[in-house]
Amino acid sequence: MKRFALSPQDPDFVQNPYPFYDRLRAADKMVFWEDLNLPVVAGYDGVSMALRDNRFGREAPEGFTPDIPDHLRPFYDIEDHSMLELEGERHTRLRSLVLRAFTSRRIRALIPDLEEIVGDLIDRFPDGDFDLMPAFAKMVPVRIICRLLGVPEEMSEQLLTWSNAMVAVYTPNRTRAIEDAASQAATEFSAFMRDYVEERRNKPADDLITSLIAAEQDGEKLTTYELITTCILLLNAGHEATVHSLGIAVKTLLEQETPHEFLSDGKIDGTIEEILRYDPPLHLFQRWVYEDTTFLGQELKRGDRIGLLLGAANRDEDAWDDAGRFDPARKVKQNTSFGAGIHFCVGAPLARLEMRVALPLLFERCPNLRLTEPPLYADTWHFHGLARLMVRV
Repeated sequence: MKRFALSPQDPDFVQNPYPFYDRLRAADKMVFWEDLNLPVVAGYDGVSMALRDNRFGREAPEGFTPDIPDHLRPFYDIEDHSMLELEGERHTRLRSLVLRAFTSRRIRALIPDLEEIVGDLIDRFPDGDFDLMPAFAKMVPVRIICRLLGVPEEMSEQLLTWSNAMVAVYTPNRTRAIEDAASQAATEFSAFMRDYVEERRNKPADDLITSLIAAEQDGEKLTTYELITTCILLLNAGHEATVHSLGIAVKTLLEQETPHEFLSDGKIDGTIEEILRYDPPLHLFQRWVYEDTTFLGQELKRGDRIGLLLGAANRDEDAWDDAGRFDPARKVKQNTSFGAGIHFCVGAPLARLEMRVALPLLFERCPNLRLTEPPLYADTWHFHGLARLMVRV
């Protein structure tokens, strides 16, 4: 297997990983990335196949579950019960129950709330230069998730603090301080959600927590622990991805000087798909190998892991003509930004809706919005998003 070396914390790579992805794709269908100690797939066909192939999965095969140090146990008590990390019947049961509550009707009903939240945030924009990430991109997703769950919006900042601390565990070369903060956040977040779940058991409301409690299939219901982990997953995964998607969307539209007509009703959906393809918020998804097998011409052993480079797959010239060019008029083809197969992101419809509402309103209310300094990506790489987006209205 061909080998490549480049730190995922290399400053040039963090700001623009795509030239390196091009090298990986050109070399072979699967190559070994030494800094990750991981075979990786960078082509669209290979990534798409692996996402749907039951020889690979998120849950460690028996005998290969990594040892968890005691100080990280609170974090993995949440992680190990997340449907994102499960396979087989456990995953099917949990996902089915969640989807009974997280319906398209419930998501569409959030449109007026989204319009209100976006309008309120825009009303608060200052006159001079400001960072759009904390002023807008970070607040739209967390406030709508608060309304979805039925949690007070004044908890937004605290939820963000917990979410950011937990998600930081996935960064390369994490420190003990990051791990301790993640476990502390997991403990506090779990206790908070447990109280809310119990409150909703005794006092139902028109919110997602109540619907999750009521969801039933074949006589089965979600346990309290599953309810807690599902709510945390919706915030951590949904919030993190949508924050980055909104920030990158504004950056891309401004840098590319995209005509506002591409945010109109007839064209906005295609524009959103092109934004997600061109610069997605998640760049790496790992899979365990469940049996000795051959994939893309390489021998893999049970217990191995492979990395699927979603951001690289979306720039594959074999899948899209001139893949490195942003083209909102491009014919839509399914990209890999929300995964595929049984783990396709349950929050994808909500993420798309948030972009569909927020972007046209932002550019309608702020027609002279412009960048005031080069955007800066955060040093988190596979959670690919902006640390700073300085603008002026």
